[in-house]
Amino acid sequence: MATSTEPVSYDLDIGGMTCASCAARVEKRLNRIDGVSASVNYATERAHVEAPAGVDVEDLISEVVRTGYTAALPREKRADEVDPAYLLLRLRLIVAIALAVPVIAMAMAEPLQFAGWQWASLILATPVVTWAAWPFHRAAVQNAAHRTVTMDTLISVGVTAAYAWSLYALFFGTAGMWGMTHPFRVIERGDGLGSIYLEVAAGVTMFLLLGRFLEQRSKRRAGAALRALGELGAKDVAVVRGGREERIPLADLAVGDVFIVRPGEKIATDGVVLEGASAVDASMLTGESVPVEVHQGDAVTGATVNIGGRLRVTATRIGGDTQLARIARLVEEAQSGKAEAQRIADRLSAVFVPIVFAISAVTLVTWLLVGGGTAAAFTAAVAVLIIACPCALGLATPMALLVGTGRGAQLGLLIKGPEVLESTRRVDTIVLDKTGTVTTGRMTLLEVIPASGEDEAEVLRLTAAVEEASEHPIAQAIVRGATERLGALPAVESFQNVQGRGVTGVVEARAVVAGRPSLLADWGLQLGSSLAAAFDDAEESARTAVAVAWDGRVRGVLIVADQVRPSSADAIAALRQLGLRPVLLTGDNERAARRIAAAVGIDEVRAGVLPEQKVAEIVALQQQGRRVAMVGDGVNDAAALAQSDLGIAMGTGTDAAIEASDLTLVRADLRGAVDAIRLARRTLGTIRGNLFWALAYNVAAIPLAALGLLNPMLAGAAMAFSSVFVVLNSLRLRRFRGAVSPAAR
Repeated sequence: MATSTEPVSYDLDIGGMTCASCAARVEKRLNRIDGVSASVNYATERAHVEAPAGVDVEDLISEVVRTGYTAALPREKRADEVDPAYLLLRLRLIVAIALAVPVIAMAMAEPLQFAGWQWASLILATPVVTWAAWPFHRAAVQNAAHRTVTMDTLISVGVTAAYAWSLYALFFGTAGMWGMTHPFRVIERGDGLGSIYLEVAAGVTMFLLLGRFLEQRSKRRAGAALRALGELGAKDVAVVRGGREERIPLADLAVGDVFIVRPGEKIATDGVVLEGASAVDASMLTGESVPVEVHQGDAVTGATVNIGGRLRVTATRIGGDTQLARIARLVEEAQSGKAEAQRIADRLSAVFVPIVFAISAVTLVTWLLVGGGTAAAFTAAVAVLIIACPCALGLATPMALLVGTGRGAQLGLLIKGPEVLESTRRVDTIVLDKTGTVTTGRMTLLEVIPASGEDEAEVLRLTAAVEEASEHPIAQAIVRGATERLGALPAVESFQNVQGRGVTGVVEARAVVAGRPSLLADWGLQLGSSLAAAFDDAEESARTAVAVAWDGRVRGVLIVADQVRPSSADAIAALRQLGLRPVLLTGDNERAARRIAAAVGIDEVRAGVLPEQKVAEIVALQQQGRRVAMVGDGVNDAAALAQSDLGIAMGTGTDAAIEASDLTLVRADLRGAVDAIRLARRTLGTIRGNLFWALAYNVAAIPLAALGLLNPMLAGAAMAFSSVFVVLNSLRLRRFRGAVSPAAR
């Protein structure tokens, strides 16, 4: 039997990581395995691993465990399931607050320092420094066993040093004397044996636990969008089998099954309407609040809600192939990726900790050499250890990416990866495919031109009646237009389809012929001068004209055409405001292309472009020095989307176009491209803001601590605040509003 040599990819849930340095360690360890390429995301606590054939997932898990962390294949979690580690962290925080606050209060307020207060502080601080701070100590010990240091090492050493010094001062110095008071100072000067730092040890632990708790809670909220996507789908379905309707679990549904969707129910999976008409609310997938009308033959998407009538639907995609599953997969892949800025931050975090230890040691020695006193030297060195933790640096990019891509998914905007964010900043030109992008891509009846003395409604009624038996898009456009205007149509008899030329049939005892003039000529009929002029004018405008005749006379001409989307002009104007120059790309002739371009406000037109020439047009623009974004929806757009600097696929398009793109718009509205670019740019701006403040914080705070201007406890609070700031700054992306239906958000 042949053995596959194809590489395989795994996602692993990583447990026990407490900082970006931990993620860097796990990633480095996995990448040591021959042929393995791993990316570990601290914010999502997940590793994405590309491994050559033959590398078992158990080998990967074992490697992670040997590094001191846990690893497991992702499993499906219940909506109400709460991580036990999160609950334990909350308990440690509650205990730390209850015990540390009195210790801090007594240390900072001299009137509260009753006789023996220092011993009471020792009793209260000991559980905080040992049990509550245990995650830091455990991680530090594990790191030491692997001959490495992380931010946990900094915290553990800092807290332990403060506590150990206090014990020494209490038992062997003068700090344990009955009636001793100890005013709170930013910096201490003296021999240190009369000073205790229990409030530092307990306070730092409390603040860091608070920071991690808020960080964990915010990460859970940030990932809510993706979890909500997974919970959108129906749980069971009313399927029709053997002529009977029965309700079965969704997992038992197969492609080709016919199922019933009643008003108010969710559509179980992607399919095509066999029977019935209704309005479907797709707002949870597309962000569009206006329900979409669906009829027989229309495609419907799983997880959308049937608002109106009863539908019979044939399942066309199930399980992981559905649009909902693909959206969730794209979002998850995007959140697992890393921007270049994040890779630099990770490398910086990995070398940061040893440098901090060196700075702390230099600080201690310098203070002692300049005669600042043991207490001052010790305080400054511990403050350096505590304040230098680059937690915020490690969170800066993944948190913004997590929130930004999650918000995009809620709005029907799928960002494929962090590298896309940089592309949205650079592009200055946007190339728009005409059909299906600027226009609806669906033929619509525009005009009925009756011959002199004929009734317009009668011309439309009889033409539509004979066309109703045809499956051609032009015929269906006429039928839809007639049905909307006139209601039910009469039946047709003796229908015949003349390939490429038109149709014939008998309607209400009248022999009707509809199609091209050449078909009418076969019946000995010629268009009059006015109808012939209208016919030619339509053809020259890239519209399609259908001539109709019955009872030996030509009765009129009907015009159908692809229509410009109502929102396209607004979208083009908004793209210009973003600094993009729009270009219309189409295979239509110059005149028709100019007409569409003028209608939506585009000046630059590339007309008469064959599908295989689209790539060459993109390359030509790039050779002019332009950074090009391309919007398309068809198979023939896939290569051009891949060639462009930023490919944007309309979600109503083909799989090939969606796979080749960087951004996917789930809803068929060009304004989605505007929202996608705005959201991507804002996410990039948030990442840069986070990185700036995280770096500025460390750069500014370490010298202050080394100069003795920061109490270690205040340093701990500031360090925790920096992480919380980065998280809260990222969460602001949840308030991003798109241009479409803002009320729906």
